[in-house]
Amino acid sequence: MSDTPRVADYAIHEQFTNRWSPRAFDGSTIDENTLLGFFEAARWAPSAYNSQPWRFLYARRDTPNWERFLGLLNEFNRNWAQHASALVIVISKTTFVAPGATEESPALWHTFDTGSAWGYFALQASIDGWHTHGMAGFDQDLTRKELSIPEGYALHAAVAIGKLGDKASLPEYLQARETPSPRKPVGEIAAEGDFSL
Repeated sequence: MSDTPRVADYAIHEQFTNRWSPRAFDGSTIDENTLLGFFEAARWAPSAYNSQPWRFLYARRDTPNWERFLGLLNEFNRNWAQHASALVIVISKTTFVAPGATEESPALWHTFDTGSAWGYFALQASIDGWHTHGMAGFDQDLTRKELSIPEGYALHAAVAIGKLGDKASLPEYLQARETPSPRKPVGEIAAEGDFSL
């Protein structure tokens, strides 16, 4: 039985409607094997030419890298993400070596493929009883410098992972938003034939 108010327009597995992105986390620690299991799921995402352009850098709560990763977030996100169990930076390689080639060429689909891997990661976390929240609000220049990310890699998002906490721990203006969000109907996002959306 679903624990969210979401209702699908068509028959799908409840896992898709149960997954959501809270901001209230309870400050639990996460063991490395559990977190690596989420990356294992991401590893099996599809990618063009099997190039697997995604890369993930992470820090777990109460480890030497935690404060460094927390400092990459903007103030708004840092205020709630400080209670997460882990933080992940999602990046992707912007070039690849095509089959039969010897030199790198642009991987025009690296963002599409990395989005698939992030989706697999988020669903596995949800299946295992954890929550994820992707964020655009982080300092990309500082992140590239602080984490020694070379040129040729695009930075996409920061992700907070944790166990659901009490929404009363959030500022009042965020408490009302601490619920699974709705989605546009299928008819607004998919059309047979020509663009008519």
